[in-house]
Amino acid sequence: MPASIHVVAGVLHDAAGRVLVAQRPPGKHLAGLWEFPGGKCEAGEAAVDALARELREELGIVVESARPLIAIPHRYPDQDILLDVWQVSTWSGTLHPHEGQAFAWVDLAALDQVPMPPADRPVIAALRLPERFLITPDLPQGSSAELLAGIERACRRGVRMVQLRLPHWPRAALAAFAREARTLCTAHATRLLLNGDTQLAMVLGLDGVHLPARIAATLSQRPLPADRWLGVSCHDAAELLHAVRIGADFATLSPVFPTPGHADSTALGWDRFADLVAHVPIPVYALGGLEREDIDAAWMAGAQGIAAIRGFWG
Repeated sequence: MPASIHVVAGVLHDAAGRVLVAQRPPGKHLAGLWEFPGGKCEAGEAAVDALARELREELGIVVESARPLIAIPHRYPDQDILLDVWQVSTWSGTLHPHEGQAFAWVDLAALDQVPMPPADRPVIAALRLPERFLITPDLPQGSSAELLAGIERACRRGVRMVQLRLPHWPRAALAAFAREARTLCTAHATRLLLNGDTQLAMVLGLDGVHLPARIAATLSQRPLPADRWLGVSCHDAAELLHAVRIGADFATLSPVFPTPGHADSTALGWDRFADLVAHVPIPVYALGGLEREDIDAAWMAGAQGIAAIRGFWG
């Protein structure tokens, strides 16, 4: 098998928040399918430089700022590729296709209806998932007011996904509190996921479930429908690959840095984190000892963003 082909692609948004996609022309591999615009890296070329060159040649625009979004390794029958996708924050110039391709602006909610190559599909999840993921602290039963106040505080600071993790609460008390939290999160357009209990999350109509690694390890397939989010807690390469096998939409990978609650765990550090997520075709949040200010470092290491308890509870 030849070496993997490094392909860069850019995600551009218009003023309405729609995403630009390009149709692969006749005669090319996967002709007729729609993809995020970009092209191959040249030998020795940095990814961000290749992105700027390709979008200038293909669309006639100048990339002014961009950050890594997700890198997706994918094996096609005839070749391996690494699809290196960047979120283009600002660009200038008049967008005009220079290579005869068809282009379209598509609402983010409708992207999964667009016929795309398999390597491009995980990008949709990365675009829909937020940058910050709050995990609630393990407060004792009877702390409902404190928990609701903390969740609301995080929502007002821009957190758009919350994992309700209260492992010591009786199920009835957890269900009652989850209903209150669901109302609060809905008011702030924030997703609410329940830790571990898939059945209860579905009964309550929550946005999804986040599974501990020990529960995920018992599964051989996705345990909930495609319209709910499925996350998995991971700590090594094997757990990440199993999350992919059971159809997880995203994972957390920890600990990046030492934490008081996991003093016996070996911290990954950013280099090891980057090496692990480079082989995973789903978004991965960095978790463990992180603060809001670590978001840029997380992105550069290939993370979707940051998951945290103390860092977002404040």
